[in-house]
Amino acid sequence: MEINEKIILSALKKVIDPDLRKDIVTLGFIKDLKINNKDISFKIELTTPACPVRDQFKIAAIEAIKSAVPDVGEIKIEMTSNVRKAPQQNLNNILTNVKNTIAVASGKGGVGKSTVAVNLAVSLAQDGANVGLIDSDVYGPSIPLMMGINRRPDIKNQKLVPLVAHGVKVMSIGFLVNPMDAVIWRGPMASGAVRQFMTDVDWGELDYLIFDLPPGTGDIQLTLVQTIPLSGAVIVTTPQDISLADARKGFAMFEKLNVPVLGIIENMSYYLCPKCGHREEIFAYGGGKKEAEKLGTNFLGEIPIDTSIRVGGDIGTPIVVSAPESPQGIAIKNIARNMVAQLSINSFNAQTIKKIDIKLNA
Repeated sequence: MEINEKIILSALKKVIDPDLRKDIVTLGFIKDLKINNKDISFKIELTTPACPVRDQFKIAAIEAIKSAVPDVGEIKIEMTSNVRKAPQQNLNNILTNVKNTIAVASGKGGVGKSTVAVNLAVSLAQDGANVGLIDSDVYGPSIPLMMGINRRPDIKNQKLVPLVAHGVKVMSIGFLVNPMDAVIWRGPMASGAVRQFMTDVDWGELDYLIFDLPPGTGDIQLTLVQTIPLSGAVIVTTPQDISLADARKGFAMFEKLNVPVLGIIENMSYYLCPKCGHREEIFAYGGGKKEAEKLGTNFLGEIPIDTSIRVGGDIGTPIVVSAPESPQGIAIKNIARNMVAQLSINSFNAQTIKKIDIKLNA
């Protein structure tokens, strides 16, 4: 059988993106297709390097080609990515080189929100994305400790240069004030500091900029949303009812401010005994998933409680760095990938709606 581009592309149309629900040819993922006798090479360009089904795409593509062309020679597939800018990011002149902005929020304190934010940021960087992290919790900046950074940022061209740890660019008020001093500011001052982290910091080009928000629904959250149109937000909760009640308030706040909620993350879901493997559901279980269903949003995943997560935060080595293959590390990695996959879905849907509107108005 003579191998040509039409046959190969026809075969690859059988590979469906489970999130976008279209084939990878129609989605424009196939790049640089080359055919040399019976040997084939091409790239699959995904919408994020943190695609949760990255490996499955490659396997499915090879199987589809072999099924269509039994006597095919060598098949070389290079997996690449090109993170698309969220439609919201085109609506302002701030952070013009940032493709997606994500808020990590919680309705109340004590649910491990900052720990989750740090590990999500590092996970995405490990997958190959350009990631930034803003510690927006001005009154209780914990990111410097969790990322193991204890120095001040430099100034270049009248802008602060973010510090880098574990592949993530980081900015926090904790870099600029004495760690022994309390930040006693009124709301406008705290909000102004967060605004400056967006306007007076040289972030460069980023695929994702993550904001670790203070708990609750206050001035800083409003300032952030009013300054830039966020690409999305995730809400961190624990399984018990008191935490879920506050998570609902956070969800309602983002809905009122027209910020897409990407989903809910359940932290401290359960405890696994490292010696016997016994599972203990200390704070009840499954509340995050049930709440996500009630609110009509996505459940991004659950993170078990473990001493190593706490230790990692104390010594500045996130669990996804110290123990990436642990149940906790794997859970966080999957949540990060689910989160950015949802961003890609939102971006794709927005572009589709825009195309329909153009046709209707033509």
